[in-house]
Amino acid sequence: VFMLRNLTKIVLGVLLVFNHLFVSAQNRTINSLKLLLKNAKHDTTRCMILDSIIATETNDAVWPKYNEQLKAIAEKNISIASPHKKIYLKYLANAMNNIGYLAQNLGDINKALESYHKSLKIYEEIGEKSGVSNCINNIGVIYTDQNDFPKALEYYHKSLLICQEIGDKKGVALSLNNSGHIYYNQGNTLKALEYHQKSLKFYEEVGDKYGIALCLNNIGSLYERKEDFITALENYKKSLKFYEEIGDKYGMTNSLNSMAGLMLKKNDIKEALLFANKSMQIAKELGYPNSIKISARALKVIFKEQNNYKKAFEMYELEIKMRDSVNNQQTQNASVKKQMQYTYEKQEAVAKAEHKSDLVKQQAIADEKNRKQQIVIWSVGIGLLLVVVFAGFIFRSLNITRKQKLLIEIKNKETEEQKKIIEEKQKEILDSIYYAKRIQVSLLPSEKYIERILNGNDEK
Repeated sequence: VFMLRNLTKIVLGVLLVFNHLFVSAQNRTINSLKLLLKNAKHDTTRCMILDSIIATETNDAVWPKYNEQLKAIAEKNISIASPHKKIYLKYLANAMNNIGYLAQNLGDINKALESYHKSLKIYEEIGEKSGVSNCINNIGVIYTDQNDFPKALEYYHKSLLICQEIGDKKGVALSLNNSGHIYYNQGNTLKALEYHQKSLKFYEEVGDKYGIALCLNNIGSLYERKEDFITALENYKKSLKFYEEIGDKYGMTNSLNSMAGLMLKKNDIKEALLFANKSMQIAKELGYPNSIKISARALKVIFKEQNNYKKAFEMYELEIKMRDSVNNQQTQNASVKKQMQYTYEKQEAVAKAEHKSDLVKQQAIADEKNRKQQIVIWSVGIGLLLVVVFAGFIFRSLNITRKQKLLIEIKNKETEEQKKIIEEKQKEILDSIYYAKRIQVSLLPSEKYIERILNGNDEK
């Protein structure tokens, strides 16, 4: 017993260390994403980081504020006709789907359905079929919780068809499993078994051990209902093995409790006690009141069959205590949900006010930008007009200059022609004079001749 207790402490210590490491790694991831968000320059980058933070953050009191930021950025860019409109529509659909999930947890079914349908409409508009199937499946879960099984089945089948179309095997497995759950609740054992077996096949193809374990446990319950206890036990044991492989202790308690209940039906008290004790040990390690309650109920029946009324009474008291604890937890959860809803609505109101303020600022910036554009347009227009006027003036001046030059050239040409005519006239006159002179000279005696005559020196 001492060694067992020490071993239990060691196991719990190791689990706490791993849990601390996981939480630390998760916190580091979120802090890194927040730093990236702070330094992001573009809205597409901001949306991508916000989407990652929402997926990583598990605290329902924290991630909704990031979801509101995602929604606001997406809506802003859609309203201003961004070239990346399809991307922003997808992020808006994601945000609306997240709002639906939160509303569902808070018990606001109407708001959850409204948000899911808005998300669905956007996914359909942009052709995001994986988003469509996921959204439809979420709506089906709401109808399941409301015990509206026909409506839930309708949505699960729609999700199934889309997943088959796009080749999403994990989505196919989930839709089949959910449909099988509906058929189980409707008492249609054969149909439920058919769907869970099909679901198991797809989970095996994608290697999803959690899905495999879940299906095997469901199949075991169906064989138990059919009173095929051997096959039921085989499936329960296989389910337990997969839960152990992935370390899912809550799943382990479910499988062990199923096995304990089956052994009681077979009146195998020894085996029933073994499984119930294992389930109780794990349930106490986890500290889950509901798991402890179920284990205590099984042990109560077992001890009663063994005529061990003292232990049976102890288990009865533990069962009642855990039942009250579950009820108190439910009451606390309801209170927390109300507080979360109040906080969420308050944050949503603030986010809407901020979004409205952002829209006003964006409109003011757009108006100022438009005003500046108008100034630029008018300035350019006036400048062009001045250029045209100046060009006309230059053209007119050049045209006048060209005409004046042409006139000058014509006048110069006329002058040259007149000059030539005058010169020719002058030449003709001079030629006439020279000609007459030559004639005159030829007719008159020479000067020497006259001189001889005058001097009496005529030599005849």
